[in-house]
Amino acid sequence: MKKIIIISSLSLFLILLMVSTWSITIPVGKSAKKILGPEEAKAAAENFINNNLLPANVKATVKSAVLEGNVYNISLNVSGKDYTSYMTRDGSKFFQSGLDTATYAQENAANQAAGNQAPAPAQPNQNTNAPKSDKPKVELFVMTYCPYGLQAEKGIIPVFEALGDKIDASVKFVHYFLHGDKEEQETYTQACIRDQQTAKYNNYLPCFIAEGDSAKCQTSAGIDQAKLTGCLAAKSKEIYQADSVASQSYGVQGSPTLVINGVQSNAGRDAASYLAGICAAFNDAPAECSEQLSSASPAAGFGAGAQ
Repeated sequence: MKKIIIISSLSLFLILLMVSTWSITIPVGKSAKKILGPEEAKAAAENFINNNLLPANVKATVKSAVLEGNVYNISLNVSGKDYTSYMTRDGSKFFQSGLDTATYAQENAANQAAGNQAPAPAQPNQNTNAPKSDKPKVELFVMTYCPYGLQAEKGIIPVFEALGDKIDASVKFVHYFLHGDKEEQETYTQACIRDQQTAKYNNYLPCFIAEGDSAKCQTSAGIDQAKLTGCLAAKSKEIYQADSVASQSYGVQGSPTLVINGVQSNAGRDAASYLAGICAAFNDAPAECSEQLSSASPAAGFGAGAQ
């Protein structure tokens, strides 16, 4: 049986593809039951994509529509990149990605094993081999409900606070979800707060890591609810997709993954190890790199304490 692959996005087609599987109903009339032929399916899919899913200056070309069981496999090209989507035979539903039901359970188990990486040993003096710069760019990629992602955030927040504007620091999100709808929604929430209410995000994140209670932490951090609601409705997926593309471009395969100046780092997850790894990427390390931060590895998951 031909394998159906989950589609991910690397271009302006970000608007079209998500890591999760979902479908869109194409309005064809309440009584429409016509079975489309391959050429009709091509035309219907191309028309729907270009008129509804892409910006006006971006056009998709549907190369083929091949019947697979009860759906059409839609092969298309957007901005020079090839993608695969699916559409029902009557053209009433368009699926932007697909799952192979025969192999999904096995593949998902393998992804979870890779995605929830066990703690790395603390190595405060290690060299991460990251390129040097005057102001290192530091990106920590996590899943919001991954226990080891939470552990890494606990370790790196004191470093971000110590180095301040000496580094270009950010917490970003990997290109997949493994912890259900709650993780997807929390990711969108954090992406909005991080990008639109940055100062408040610096208060929200430590609270969420400790409490695991988004509503409570939004209140304690003073999040502007109107602003957040507007972002969740209109911008959150676009913001997340930028993280998703960066995650894929760096070859991120697990949560957490630390990237310094574009290169994955193997720094341990305690504050002292993170400080050493990041400071090794300065052309001239600032005085803050001499701070004595904890070398105790934080506990995985929500809450405080060390393991």
